[in-house]
Amino acid sequence: MKQGNFLITFVIGAISVALAIYFGIYAYNTFSDPYQTTTVYTYTAHDSVELDGLLIREELVLPPQNGIVELTRAEGERVGVGQNVALVYRDSQAQADQAQLEALELEIELLEYAIGQGGDVASAARLDEDILQSIVGLRASAALSDYSELEDQVLSVKSGVLKRGYVYGDGLTSGQLTQQLRDLNDQRAGLRQRSAAATIQVAAPRAGVFSNLVDGYESLLTLDSALQLTPASLRELMARPEEQAAGGTGKLITSRHWEYAATLPDLQAQRLREGDTATLRFTGDFSRDVDMEVALIGPSEEGRTLVIFSCNRYMSQTTLLRRQAVELIFDSWTGLRIPKSALRLVEAPLDDPEGGASSTYNRMGVYAMVAGRTEFKEVELIKEGSDYYVVRPVGTGRKILRAGDKIVTQATGLQDGLLLEY
Repeated sequence: MKQGNFLITFVIGAISVALAIYFGIYAYNTFSDPYQTTTVYTYTAHDSVELDGLLIREELVLPPQNGIVELTRAEGERVGVGQNVALVYRDSQAQADQAQLEALELEIELLEYAIGQGGDVASAARLDEDILQSIVGLRASAALSDYSELEDQVLSVKSGVLKRGYVYGDGLTSGQLTQQLRDLNDQRAGLRQRSAAATIQVAAPRAGVFSNLVDGYESLLTLDSALQLTPASLRELMARPEEQAAGGTGKLITSRHWEYAATLPDLQAQRLREGDTATLRFTGDFSRDVDMEVALIGPSEEGRTLVIFSCNRYMSQTTLLRRQAVELIFDSWTGLRIPKSALRLVEAPLDDPEGGASSTYNRMGVYAMVAGRTEFKEVELIKEGSDYYVVRPVGTGRKILRAGDKIVTQATGLQDGLLLEY
């Protein structure tokens, strides 16, 4: 028993000694390092404030339909008066008939193309080129994660392959192709008659931008009602949960511009003027800086002021946005970011052209590492952050500070031209 206790004590002691040696070496390397460096990079600092508000538009909700609704318009697509936005099927059989009708339409188109071709080498080469271009376009969209035209691109590839199969792959004669086309036309006529009785087309009563999202704000937030908003009423609206309308067929955004309403501290609101342009940074799926007009500076309550911004662009890209957090950017400064510990103030002799008493002046800058030696590079302060400065280089030529330069952040006895050992 005593021997076991001795062994445990010995192991614990050995581990403690090893840890002490490790931390001792680490501390020695840390404090004996004569200098530390970092890399300069381009940086943009902002004078900004965070906002949380609601998007406001003129929106017309399309009434719900009885049956199976199939939307025929993409999110954010512009539609004209009377254009079809959805199909409503009486039952699943009607929906299946419509799918079969669309397949027949495509097959008839391909057969008509095949009958019109002579089957020569030029036609084959043209078809091969069309297929290749369709595949390249589909691949490019996939690489960019742009799926807005995915359905049309897939259909283009498929139709190209089927065209080539009809013309060159099946070995059918011209007479056989003509008979097959006649049979397909007869099937299409019967399906059209049956589908027309069981399918309703929903047309747009007004021109606008289509959206599938109906959240319940459409009647509560309009461009006219926005003029009556107060900080309290906006807060109540934002606390209200969004409600997706069951069975709805979407909505049309009919206004030519959209607005963003939010509250901000009174001191920040005083920096804005109606009619001026402000930059709002959106995040998420719609990630971009948007220049918007300050349309209204409204009432103030409890230290916060209502402000409404207006924009006539990006309507199709913002259809799914309602409550949105943004960054209001008042000003921006772009320069080189350096740690505060890297900035130094050095004395330099001031030349007197009249030969008077010598004097000095202070220069602000950093010590950069160039070919193993320190080189003082003068800078001008632009903006101060919590632990950094944004600066711009002073002077011209080779010795100015540039992005990518390595600068000294901690060292003793620094001077211009000092050789630093690695």
